[in-house]
Amino acid sequence: MIQKIIRRFFKKKTSAGHDPVILPLRKHGISREHISPCAVKVCDELRAQGFAAFVVGGAVRDLLLGMEPKDYDVATDATPEQVRDVFRRSRIIGRRFRIVHVMCGRETIEVTTFRGPAAPLTGEEEEGDDDNHRQSDSGRLLRDNVFGSQYEDAVRRDFTVNALYYDPTKQEVWDYLHGVADAKHGVLRIIGDAETRFREDPVRMLRAVRLAAKLEFKIDAATKKPIQALADLLQDVPKSRLFDEMLKMFHSGHALASAHRLREEGLHHGLLPLLDAILEQPMGERFITLALKSTDERVREDKPVSPAFLFASLLWHEVLTRWEQYQQQDMRPLPALNEAMDDVIQTQVENLAIPRRFTTTMREIWGMQPRLLQRAGQRPFRLIENPKFRAGFDFLLLRCASGEVDAKVGQWWETFQHASDAERERMLIKDEAPPRKRRRRGKKPESATLPAED
Repeated sequence: MIQKIIRRFFKKKTSAGHDPVILPLRKHGISREHISPCAVKVCDELRAQGFAAFVVGGAVRDLLLGMEPKDYDVATDATPEQVRDVFRRSRIIGRRFRIVHVMCGRETIEVTTFRGPAAPLTGEEEEGDDDNHRQSDSGRLLRDNVFGSQYEDAVRRDFTVNALYYDPTKQEVWDYLHGVADAKHGVLRIIGDAETRFREDPVRMLRAVRLAAKLEFKIDAATKKPIQALADLLQDVPKSRLFDEMLKMFHSGHALASAHRLREEGLHHGLLPLLDAILEQPMGERFITLALKSTDERVREDKPVSPAFLFASLLWHEVLTRWEQYQQQDMRPLPALNEAMDDVIQTQVENLAIPRRFTTTMREIWGMQPRLLQRAGQRPFRLIENPKFRAGFDFLLLRCASGEVDAKVGQWWETFQHASDAERERMLIKDEAPPRKRRRRGKKPESATLPAED
C-alpha cells in the first residue's frame, strides 16, 4: 500500500505539459463492455498497483470506426519488469523493443511501457554498445528501449489514428494528436516528419498501405510524398519482418485492395520479387485476382487461411513461366517442373523469409497440378488419398476459374471424390499422360550378327 501511494505521489505528469483532448463516453460511444475482458483486467490490475494503464492503438481505432478488433494492446508507465511482477502468467519478449505478453486464458495481451524520445546517440554511447537505443546509418532503429511519458509515447507511435488511449475505468478516449478527427475524416497521417519516421522503420511504408486498404482511408499527402524515394530502405529490413508484414497484408481481409494500393504508392516495382510477380504478370492477373478475392472472403467469414496456399497462388505464374523455359531446353516435363519450383522458391527465400514448412507445402501443391490432369488407370485413386489432395484440388479450381484449365477437369474431380468405387472405374479417361519416349538401343556390332564360319 505504501509503495502504491509513493508511486501516485511522485509519478510525473502523464502528458508532460501536453494535455490531451479527453472524450467522454457520450462523445465516442465505446463502453467498457465493448473491450476484451482480459484487456480490462490487465488495466485494472496495473491501476490497482498504482500504475497508469490504457487500451491503446489499433483496438481503440477499430472500435471508434465500429469494427471488431482482432487483438488488444495495453500501454502503461510500468517498466517491463514491473509488469512481469504484477502478472504471474507473463513473459518479457523482444530485443529491439521489450514488451510483455500477459496470458489470460487463451488470449494474450501485449503490454508496452510508454516510450520516450529516440534521441540520437553520441559516438561514445555507440562505442559503449548502449543497450537502450541504437540506430543504423540509414536511420533505422535497431533497438529502442527508452521510456517516457504518455505524451512522448503518443508522438512515438506511427499514425495519428493509432495514438489513441482508452481508459476502461472512466470510459474515456485520450487524444493527443487529433487522431479522432483523422479517423472521422478517413485520413491516414504519420506522426512527425514522414521521411524521418520511415527511415526509423521502413516497414511503416508497407503498414501505411495495409491500413489505408483495410480502413479505406486516404493517405495524407505529406505522409505519401517520400514513400517512392525511400522504397529501397526495405532491403535493409530483416527478411522475417518483411514476411510477417506481407502475411498481415494478405490476411487482412483486404488483400486485393492492398495489392492495388502497393502499385498506386509505387511500392510494387523492384521492391520485392514477390510483389512484381503479383502485380506485373498479365497472364496471371486474373488468377491472382481470384486467389486474393478468395482469401479475402475466407478471412471475412472467419475461415482458416493457409499461408502456403496463398503464396503458392501468388507465385504460380512465375513457376509456369520457368517451367516452360526449361521444357524448351528439351528437359522432360516433371524434371523441368522441379527445376522451376526450385528456382522460384530460392529467389523468394533470399528476399522474403518464407519458412520451410510453407515452401514444402507449396511444392506439393504445384507438383500435384500435372498429376490432376491424368485421369486414367490407378493414378486418380492414388492421388485422392494424398494428404494434400484438397489443397491441390482447390488450387486446380482456381486455375479452372481463371480459364487456365478446362472447367470440365475440375468438375470431373468434384464428381470423382464423391462417387462409389464402381462409378469411379467408369469415369476413368483414356491415358492423358504424355507418351514416354522409348530409349533407343544401340545397334549390335556387325561381328555379333555374322554367321559362324565352318
